[in-house]
Amino acid sequence: MTAADESLGRPAHERLARKLRPAAPAILFAIRLWASVCLALYVAFWLELDDASWAATTAAIVCQPQLGASLRKGSFRMIGTVIGAAAIVILSAWFPQNRVAFLVGLAVWGAACGFMATILRNFAAYAAALAGFTAAIVASNELGVDSGPSPQVFTLAITRATEIMIGIVCAGVVLAGTDLGDARRRLAAQFAAVSADIAGGFAAAFTLPGPDQPKSRALRRDLIRRAIALDPVIDMAIGEASDLRYRWSTLQTAVGGLFTALFAWRTVALHLEALPIDAGLREAAMVRGSLPPELDPAQTHNFPSEWIAAPSRLRQACSAAARSLIALPVATPSAALLAGNAAEAMLGIARALNGLTLLSEPAQANDAGRTAWRLRVPDWLPAIINGGRVFVTVGLVTVFWVITAWPSGAQAITFAAIVSILLSPQADQAYPAAMSFLLGASIAATLAGFLRFAVLPYVETFAGLCLVLGGALIPLGCCLALSRRPMLFTAATANFMPLLAPTNEMTYDAQRYYDSALAIVAGIGAAALAMRLLPPLSPATRSRRLLDLALRDLRRLAREQWTPTREDWERRIYSRLLALPEQADPLQRAQLAAALSVGTHIIRLRGVADRFGQSATLDAALNALAQGRSAMAARRLGELDSSFAARREEASGGQLLLRARAAILAMSEAINAFAPYFDSEAQP
Repeated sequence: MTAADESLGRPAHERLARKLRPAAPAILFAIRLWASVCLALYVAFWLELDDASWAATTAAIVCQPQLGASLRKGSFRMIGTVIGAAAIVILSAWFPQNRVAFLVGLAVWGAACGFMATILRNFAAYAAALAGFTAAIVASNELGVDSGPSPQVFTLAITRATEIMIGIVCAGVVLAGTDLGDARRRLAAQFAAVSADIAGGFAAAFTLPGPDQPKSRALRRDLIRRAIALDPVIDMAIGEASDLRYRWSTLQTAVGGLFTALFAWRTVALHLEALPIDAGLREAAMVRGSLPPELDPAQTHNFPSEWIAAPSRLRQACSAAARSLIALPVATPSAALLAGNAAEAMLGIARALNGLTLLSEPAQANDAGRTAWRLRVPDWLPAIINGGRVFVTVGLVTVFWVITAWPSGAQAITFAAIVSILLSPQADQAYPAAMSFLLGASIAATLAGFLRFAVLPYVETFAGLCLVLGGALIPLGCCLALSRRPMLFTAATANFMPLLAPTNEMTYDAQRYYDSALAIVAGIGAAALAMRLLPPLSPATRSRRLLDLALRDLRRLAREQWTPTREDWERRIYSRLLALPEQADPLQRAQLAAALSVGTHIIRLRGVADRFGQSATLDAALNALAQGRSAMAARRLGELDSSFAARREEASGGQLLLRARAAILAMSEAINAFAPYFDSEAQP
């Protein structure tokens, strides 16, 4: 009997349960969403707040399919709400009864929030956006058509902030009470998989040395994307686990270790490709003997499970291998290059494994220490454009409201600000996302209108209201969790409650509802139109600018106009690598990696050149590089190598000189391989 026949022989309820099982997480999320909204409404009604719909709306927005995302989003929403409420109070105090100045100030504040939402990342960006949303929400309630800000602005700001906080807390209570969360486990699984694939690929480069095949390059590009994708998952895990919140620098250091290993792998692969086959086999075999046996490519299929089970043991093995590689007796710059980069890769993998140890065996993890947080902006121009677009959008909708004296114009301003601030950081996806948001709002308006006028007039109890809400929110929540177009159903869910606007004593004014629905749709439409007329930079332009900015920084470093530490240099280039659009050409990623490598070697060589009196020779090579003359720079580096080689027999500093020659070799190979990039005009 086949499986299908057996299935047909089962009772109907078992067959139904089997079919619904894949959708169970989405159904559970939808029920949590419904419960969060109902709880927020109940508390707001009990406290007799002015507009309970904002509490319910906040609960719907904060509620996410992942517990960590919901809790993290809720905490940052609180921060943004407080900042936005304080900002609108200050604006009202500065411009009492001065509507024009107040509205200009509101547009400027929205532009500043849009700017910050672009340069910050993940939930910190959301907090910046919320600061703009909250200010617009409070302003829409305190402004009349022909008057300035209300003197009751402080009370109104407190009321709106309270409503929003209620929504955040209610969603957090429901989610924390019904979902244990699995972000930590998912992060550990992703960390183990990425780390294992990097380690396996790196070890394979020494097992079968030869041309760096396209398959290997494609694998490294894919691993870079997977390493970048760890960042939001880290934020979610921090939202669920308090111990990770205080040791986040360990996880950030672990991600940096993955990039270190990836770029060391790239340097090794390119160098082995340039070597004759027999020399490559000989030198690769020498280094391969010092690699941990646990990284044997033949055991790759066992890597992820083994790495999750015992990351601390593997970390110790990689650290020991790094020490062995550093002490490995090498006689040529080529062998020193391979051994040195292998040691770099082992240290990078050890840092990644330390992050995995924090997730799987917290007591065994080494603390990376509290690092000072520094904002690194890869390119300021996209943030400036986004901030300017928000200012123009809010300003034009405001002018339209003032000219037409539209009663719901202030609400249109609110939603124009929300969409333009929220979606602008999505770059070339901002306009499609805005159109999805507009469609979702239209769906919400239709659904809310039907329920408000065809169903709610016959409902007299809060329990009945909750059942009506469940009939709308549960399907929307399921679609949000399962759909490939989450923005569409996010918009439908978020806009449903402001449109339905339930109150303790419901009123059924159709004209007022139509004005409100039109204001929401018009505000979103205005933001979408602004994104179409004032588009963000194209992916090609952003990629070119990031490469030009990296080249400009490299030339500043070569001229000693800027003297960063190695860590500062690496993190600056990493930030640009993270900012490269998905559509960036593989060659552009390779060029950015080459700039990172050359800059790192410049920092390393300066101290050695000073010690051995070769600063003038190194400066000549670096000045040629800064002038875009890569061929001359390579020749000067060859002269520096000859000078170091002449002093190779010195008892003091022999190994240091050999490592310096290896750095010169790697630097020369990178310059020769990407000469068109290093010789180009950097015009950011």
